[in-house]
Amino acid sequence: MSHGLQHPERRLTLPSWFSLHTLESVGSTNEEMQRLVREGAPEGTLLWALEQTKGRGRRGRGWSSPRGNLYLSLLLRPMVPPSEAAQIGFVAAVGLAETLASLLPPELRIRCKWPNDLLIDGAKVSGILPEATVASGLVEAVVLGIGVNVLSFPTETPYRATSLAAAGSKADVETLLETLAPRLLAWYRRWREEGFAPVRQRWLDLAIGLGEPIEVRLERDLLSGRFASLDASGALDLELANGTHRLITAGDVFYPAS
Repeated sequence: MSHGLQHPERRLTLPSWFSLHTLESVGSTNEEMQRLVREGAPEGTLLWALEQTKGRGRRGRGWSSPRGNLYLSLLLRPMVPPSEAAQIGFVAAVGLAETLASLLPPELRIRCKWPNDLLIDGAKVSGILPEATVASGLVEAVVLGIGVNVLSFPTETPYRATSLAAAGSKADVETLLETLAPRLLAWYRRWREEGFAPVRQRWLDLAIGLGEPIEVRLERDLLSGRFASLDASGALDLELANGTHRLITAGDVFYPAS
């Protein structure tokens, strides 16, 4: 199976577990990968686009996708219950956070924002979008979408954004992808072998706002409380003012103190 052209500038060196397909331009790497899932593409299929014309983030929001930034979708076939497959977003966040930290000046702080954003000193540099396909109660495919602002970042957003270049990194997209792939694979394999506990602990080490006041915007509600922890499944443990705890599996988090 071959889609698109290999990048004309240089051939990438990735672990053999990956099967790389490169596109000059695509509407959305996740949507294109969903088509490959239906065709029976194997785990490790990696779709990389130089630009997206209809990139999207969580909840169908648009994701600005000009050339010079990283847009990829990775196909995983974990065959686990949906509650476990939801942990893959944290697997990706940990691998990506460690990758970005290795490419940035040491004084800059990479932080994970629940559920699946990465921040450099409080400004968003990356988003992760896992989309699962369930059959007979098990997740037979996870399309793991990752976008990273490498050279540019959107300016008209409701939150602060940045790019690797703006933060002082000299890394290009190819360097980022070559650095990310082995680290992502290592964390995925560790999750498969050891479960969520080591991933959860590493994510908590990198988390922004842990123990601090936060607001969580749900579909029809806004909750305020303290970011107590991440539970054993990946849900946000929100401690309310009356001392009770509520587990949040989907929502948008805001940090009023920041």
